[in-house]
Amino acid sequence: MQKVVVYDGSFEGFLTVVFKVFEEKIKQVDIQREGNVQASFFGESEEVITNKTQADRVWNGLKKKLTPFGRNQLYYSFLSELESVENILLDYIQQVFAIPENIEKDFSNATVLKLSKIAKSVGREKHRMEAFVRFRLTKDGLYFASVAPDFNVLPLIAKHFKSRYADQKWVIYDIERKYGLYYNLENVETIVMDFPKEFDFTKTSKDFFAEEELAFQELWQNYFKSTNIESRKNRVLHVKHVPKRYWKYLSEKQPF
Repeated sequence: MQKVVVYDGSFEGFLTVVFKVFEEKIKQVDIQREGNVQASFFGESEEVITNKTQADRVWNGLKKKLTPFGRNQLYYSFLSELESVENILLDYIQQVFAIPENIEKDFSNATVLKLSKIAKSVGREKHRMEAFVRFRLTKDGLYFASVAPDFNVLPLIAKHFKSRYADQKWVIYDIERKYGLYYNLENVETIVMDFPKEFDFTKTSKDFFAEEELAFQELWQNYFKSTNIESRKNRVLHVKHVPKRYWKYLSEKQPF
């Protein structure tokens, strides 16, 4: 009989489920994250509480079997949040521990190939976020950026922005997943914020943003227009490099 195992959606929570599967020798399991549980008519359901000790044991075991590349593939795939990706990851981990050879680049293996494609998609989204994030200065001196990535890439871009903007306080907020990163000049923290009902993430309103920010936005948009030679515009190439779904978060694309 299949067992439906529900966890809290965290990576440590997922690794805790993996520990449980190995420890209890569960043969048929469907891993589902909290808030996204689908009823099963053919199996019992159980909620697993995240256990850091158990999660660390699984991760330390994977460190012995996988290179940093392989571990990144696994973590990137987890952050895709694709439906049933946990079950693909479980299959991958079971094979990693069962097969003596390193399988992380064995693309003849269907599971390895599937994870590789997912991880590449997440990696592309990570690089796009690093390129397309636009900070705006708020009235209280905080640099704020809003994003809505296809995948949960905030954990992957924290290091980049901490290094690049080390001398200013900033927030990058994922409006789809309703959490953000806050850098306080020392550490990057995960935060959840309550926004006013009238707050529009795509607008630089004088109610929330500094006067100099409004002036800078106008200057930047004028510069963008002056360097954008109409006769040389290649819209197809432009959309390829800057997909339309990112435009509403780019200051140069907003009407002023």
